[in-house]
Order: sequence, then structure tokens, then C-alpha cells
Amino acid sequence: MPHRVIVIGAGYAGAIAAGRIARRIRREDVAITLVNAEPDFVERVRLHQLATGQRLKTRPLAEMFAGTGVDLRIARVTGVDVDRRTVSVTDGNGVDDEHDYDTLVYALGSGWNSRGVPGTSEHAYEIASRPGALRLRERLARLDAGQAVVVVGGGLTGLEAATEIAETRPDLDVTLTARGGLGDWLSPGGRAHVRTVFDRLGITAREHAEVTEVAADHVSTATGDTIPAAVTVWTTGFAVHPIAAASALEVTDGGQIVVDSTMRSVSHPDVYAVGDAALAIGPGGKPLRMSCASGGPAAWQAADAVAARLTGRKPPTVPIRYYNQCVSLGRREGLIQFVTADDRAVSAFLAGRFAAGYKELVCRGAAWAVAHPTLGLPTRRRRVTPQGQRNPEPGDVRFPLRRSIAKL
Repeated sequence: MPHRVIVIGAGYAGAIAAGRIARRIRREDVAITLVNAEPDFVERVRLHQLATGQRLKTRPLAEMFAGTGVDLRIARVTGVDVDRRTVSVTDGNGVDDEHDYDTLVYALGSGWNSRGVPGTSEHAYEIASRPGALRLRERLARLDAGQAVVVVGGGLTGLEAATEIAETRPDLDVTLTARGGLGDWLSPGGRAHVRTVFDRLGITAREHAEVTEVAADHVSTATGDTIPAAVTVWTTGFAVHPIAAASALEVTDGGQIVVDSTMRSVSHPDVYAVGDAALAIGPGGKPLRMSCASGGPAAWQAADAVAARLTGRKPPTVPIRYYNQCVSLGRREGLIQFVTADDRAVSAFLAGRFAAGYKELVCRGAAWAVAHPTLGLPTRRRRVTPQGQRNPEPGDVRFPLRRSIAKL
């Protein structure tokens, strides 16, 4: 019987992992099933564009995985039993089913994080999912000139959402609220450029303004201020899918699966976790942040480890590090903040149209990496071997382009 690998979640990390495992092991030796709730691959890094009415390219997963040997199942994951090694799903017709696995790659990712602030679920809009972005798109289209939009959250997503909305709808009154200073994690030059773009687009920055309540027509801050808002866009970080925390897997207080350097669960060795769902430690002993920049390399690491262990080889490990943070500030402006390996800003940065083009290439490259998970690596597949027995084929396949994926 082929070794059964189930990958749950076909975001950047899950899709890359599924395709790469398929490329590394002989098809007759492994049965790979990729489970995802939607039939299309969602470019999450572009959802702020979708929310402002831009047309994005449709990327059907069935076309992306055609001929790869990966069996695509469109269904919603409802549970994982790591003791019985099963995944429960419900398809679009409401039919429940259960899949057995020998190896599970958990990549369910994350959604928006309301942080328990009153009124967010009733009145705020999110862009952490395609349905959320489409809902915001519909609401923005109904706004009249002069109405107020408040973007809550001063991180990367907040900056991109505020500038995209202001550029697309210059007739709206756009405000961004941040708990700290505007772009306070950036270099001095990077912060100055963000302020210049905000001034040019007419965006009001409310700094050191923690939002404590969301109402239908305003938000309230910890200092007692009230900010008018016909639409509130909530971008204060991400929360992982709750299924892992409901299982016997070892997870953090936030629900992320604790993994080792090969993305393998520290409590259940037949489970790997990638992307936002995993707590992986990077340079300097710091957890990797939830991002595409972390998810892609983690997926490569996990896929290589799965393939190596099944074929009797030592799992390769390449430390995951950061190179830059890419921020779109509308379609004509951008910021590329260069960082240390552990994601701290350095003085060097790129800005303006060139930076916008750089960010666009990064987005296209991330989508290309999903459809081409081996990034030009050798096509040789190996046989699954009995546990502990090394593959008799001489030599190990090297990965000269592995580091390039981290830049995506």
C-alpha cells in the first residue's frame, strides 16, 4: 500500500509542500491528498487589491496540480484525530467524510484576529480571507464621497490596506489607527517615506491610538476619543485555525503547533506543520512571523524532511532567515525595507515606483512558486524504503536554489 500523505490547506505553504513531496517520491510509493475548502488558490498578499475592486487572476488548484500525482479534494476540514491518524472533512454538498493518513502536513493557516475587542465581529471588515475581502469590496463600492473609512492596525497589512483604499477612492476620508507610532518598526528613512505617501494620499494617521470598541458608525480609543467610521477595516494581526488546539497536538497558548527544525511536531512525529499554523524558531531564537516569507521556506523544509525520512535519508535543514519586508503603498508606490536575518530593520531601503515593481515581482514569484514547488530542482524521485534503511541510490540531491524562496 502506498504511504498516505494528507496535506490540509492549500495556501502558499500547503500547496508548495504538496507539490514538492510529489516531486521527490515515486508516485507508486506515495498517495498524496491535498484538502482545501476553495477550488482556487488565493493570493492572500493581494487581498487588499481585491477589496478595492481590482480584478485578480483566477488560479484553479485543479489546473495547478494537474499531472503532479496530487489528488485534490475540495472540502472543509472539520477535525483532526492525531491518535487515530484521521482527518474529518465536509464537502460543498454537506457530505461528511474521513481520511486516514500515515503522514499529515497541517497547513490550515490563519484568519483575522479580533483580539476580543467589542463590536468587531458585528461591525468590522477583514481582509485576511477572500470572502472577507469581497465583503469589504461590496461595502466600499456603496460608499458616497466624503464618507469615512478607518483602518485599525499599523502593521504591514494595515499600511497596504489604507494606501490601496486611499489611492483607489481619493474621494473617501481614510484614517489609520496604530497602537504605536506609524511604521515604528521600520528604519528612519522607511518611516519618513511612509509618512510622505500618507500625506500625498490624504490619509490621516492616528498614532498611539488603541481601538477599544467598534460601533456601526465610529470606533472608540483607549484615550476616550471617538473616530467617525462608515467602514472599519480590522487588520490587527492573525489568529490560527482552532482545529490544532482541539487535538492532542502540542500547541502554544495561541494555538500554533510546536515544531522542530524540520517542521515536525514535537509531540506527534507523523505530523508536520507549516505556515502560520506552526511555531517555528528562526535566527536569534525568535519565532518566525506569520507571513508568506516564512511559509514558503517552511514548506520546502517540511517537504524535504518528509521525503528524506520516507526514502531512508537524513533530513536536510537550512536555517530560515529574512532578507527584506516588502510593502505596497498603492499601485504606484512601495517600500522595500531590508532587515537582518532575525527580521530587524537596517538603514537600507528602497522606495517609490521601483519598490512597487519589486513588490509586484515578489507577489508574482510567490504564486509561481506554488505552481512550481521545486523551483527548477532535479526531477528524480526516490523509492520509499523500510524505516531506518538508507536508499541504495548514491548521493543526495542538493538544493542550490533553496535560499531564494525565502526572499518571496
